[in-house]
Parts: sequence; C-alpha cells; structure tokens
Amino acid sequence: MSDIHIGARNAQHDPEVERTIAKLVERLEPELVVASGDLTHRGRRAQHERAAQLLRELGKPLLVVPGNHDIPYSFPGRFTHPWREFERQWETTEPLYSSARIQAVGINSVRPSRQQSGAVRDQQLERVSQQLLAAAPGALRVVAFHHQIVAAPWRSRKRPVPRRAHVFARLVEAGADLILGGHIHQAAVSERHEFEALAGPSRPVVISVAPGFGQPRPHRRGEARGVTFYTADDERLEVETYLWSEGDWNLAARRAFPRTAATL
Repeated sequence: MSDIHIGARNAQHDPEVERTIAKLVERLEPELVVASGDLTHRGRRAQHERAAQLLRELGKPLLVVPGNHDIPYSFPGRFTHPWREFERQWETTEPLYSSARIQAVGINSVRPSRQQSGAVRDQQLERVSQQLLAAAPGALRVVAFHHQIVAAPWRSRKRPVPRRAHVFARLVEAGADLILGGHIHQAAVSERHEFEALAGPSRPVVISVAPGFGQPRPHRRGEARGVTFYTADDERLEVETYLWSEGDWNLAARRAFPRTAATL
C-alpha cells in the first residue's frame, strides 16, 4: 500500500474502501504488509493516529516508511521535529522485518528541505547492504522507500529519487530482489533487464511502484486507487495489481518474473 493520504481536505472518503481492503488482506493472507509512505496528508498527530489504526486493523505484520507528506507542513516543526509524530506510531523511520521467507528493509527517503524530491544517502545504502546480507537462505530480499525509481507510466512532474542509477546499482549489489516505492499514485512494474543491457548471466531484480491507496485530489485523471500483492517462490516472483472499482477491490493485472538468471 502507498499514499493513503489520511486527512486530505478534498478527498472523497469512502468507508467501503477501508472495510473491503481488510477483507482483501484476509483473503490473500500476506505474510507482511508494506506501507510506502504518505500515510497522512499534513503529518498531524490525529492523521497519523488514524492511519496507524487503519494499518493495524489489517491484522498483519507491518513495514512502514515515511513519505514527504508525513512530516509537518509548516515551520518550524518541519525542521525541528520532522519525525516526531511518525515515530510516535512506528518507533523508527527505517524498519526491518526478518523471517525465513522475507528480509524487508525500509529506507527513509524524505528530506524536510525538499517538498517533493527525496534522497538516499550512502550511509543508508551501507546499512541496507548489511541487513540484506543477513537474510535467511532463499528469502525474498525487499527494499522499500517512498520515492520512485522507475518513471510513471502516465504524466507526472515528480522526478525519480536523485542519483537513481547509483541508488539502484547499490541495492542490486546488496542483493535486493524487489524494490518498492510509491509517490506518483500510478502503478509501474519493471524487471532490470527491460531497461539495462547486461552482458552475461545476471540476477533478476524487480522494481515496483504501488498505485495510490488514497485519492487526495479526486479531480485529477489517471490516478486509480489500488494496492499491489507479491507472491514468490524459488523460481518466480508474481505481481498482482488490485484496483478499486464498482465498490470492491478487483484484480486488474498479473505479471510474473523469474528469480534466477537461469530462468531468464
């Protein structure tokens, strides 16, 4: 899930969206729910509390990272205590989830000095590298942050995370299998071989951007509401996109990617 935007003034609040997402999670039975930022619209305490309630009511382990809307919008709080309300709910802006099947690492890509654009520092990439190296054998190694690496399939003025080639290369070297983002309110999924010309056998890596769960600006066209579901075994990673339409979450697309170079 990404870009819930609790508290957006012009959003069309539909209780059915929240009620039925819980039913979808119950039906799909994921091991982990990832929320890749913009839980709130203005970073206020009440908005963080409501977003946390929504996520915790799904009844699954959570990996939650902040988005650019999850810090105070006004001064001086934006710079004096940007993470206070987020950490009140989630303790850290860079969480870790570890099990026999999944090693998921969160990165805080938000920078208070930048309204839309974020950044990922080398120190963060080094930490992620160490955490991914500690994954159980065969576990799906996942990295999640708010700002996107791949571009939007439709119009968007939101640029990818700065130094994206460097950030992506470091995550690939660290062993990431799946890199998750949000921010652009549009689904985008790609495997590295679709945009990188690589010589010789090379490990597959999937980059996926979730569609927005919330709809803070309903007048905008091209912002479908949706969530993305991932299933992995030793041979393949399957990505399903569910979109909100006609009062329910409906499967809109299914893609399958290899997990080993031998199956490319």
